[in-house]
Amino acid sequence: MKKRMTSTPHDAVFKRFLRHPETANDFLTLHLPEAIRQRCDFSSLRLEPASFVDEDLRAWYSDVLWSVQTPCGLGYVYVVIEHQSSPDNHMAFRLMRYAIAAMQRHLDAGHKTLPLVVPMLFYHGATSPYPFSLNWLDEFADPQMARTLYACPFPLVDVTVIPDDEIVQHRRVALLELMQKHIRQRDLSGITESLATLVMLGYTNRRQLRVLFHYMLQYGNTADPSVFLRRLARRLPQYEERLMSIAQKLKQEGIQEGRQEGRLEGLQEGSRREALRIAGSMLQNGLDTETVQRITGLSADELKPLHS
Repeated sequence: MKKRMTSTPHDAVFKRFLRHPETANDFLTLHLPEAIRQRCDFSSLRLEPASFVDEDLRAWYSDVLWSVQTPCGLGYVYVVIEHQSSPDNHMAFRLMRYAIAAMQRHLDAGHKTLPLVVPMLFYHGATSPYPFSLNWLDEFADPQMARTLYACPFPLVDVTVIPDDEIVQHRRVALLELMQKHIRQRDLSGITESLATLVMLGYTNRRQLRVLFHYMLQYGNTADPSVFLRRLARRLPQYEERLMSIAQKLKQEGIQEGRQEGRLEGLQEGSRREALRIAGSMLQNGLDTETVQRITGLSADELKPLHS
């Protein structure tokens, strides 16, 4: 409890000074690295109404976010002050988290590219000099591997460019990759043989197959799912009953949908005939065409035959 109370004066002093534009200007021109400082137009400094420190940590940390124009557009300088007498050995990671939160805020405001956010730590702890690295990659057990991972493009599995002949060799993940590669095709019959072969290899369990079949039918663009399922069933006799059951269900749903559409079309046609009858009566009673259109919702072309 004592720590929470003694941190309050630090917070108040820090914010009173670094939220003042001229003071912030002096602070940044003195302490920013030269390569970054040269790219900042400090006349454009603007205090941003944002804080990214976790709610439960605000007794020990304070932060200030300034935006500044650079040759590449809007950038930010994010300054955190640590009020604890014992420094946080994960402060670099915390600064990275807060910087990413500032980037997300920038994107949420409608910007199309990520901004440069310069995280800075203002330290006045009991231990001097500051004892930890402020390169967040140094916090990993293997910093060199972390640099290799996070300084390069992330691994990408783009099945849209992997040849089918290569995909079918991917053992337990082959069926998933092949189906998701082709799910938007108008006709899946071109991969029937490959699908059947992969199923027969036995890499996929029944539950996975059931999910896959329903996925094909629910999200695929196949023109006639029933035909596709029947073709697949002929190649997979052990799944024929299941596949034909799905195909039959689709057929019944199609019949019911057709009946519903027919009823809807009938209702719509009946409503149109009634509107025409009412419109004819209105015109005979001297109402002008524009008024009749507004009341019935009919077009001028639909009313033309009624004038004769």
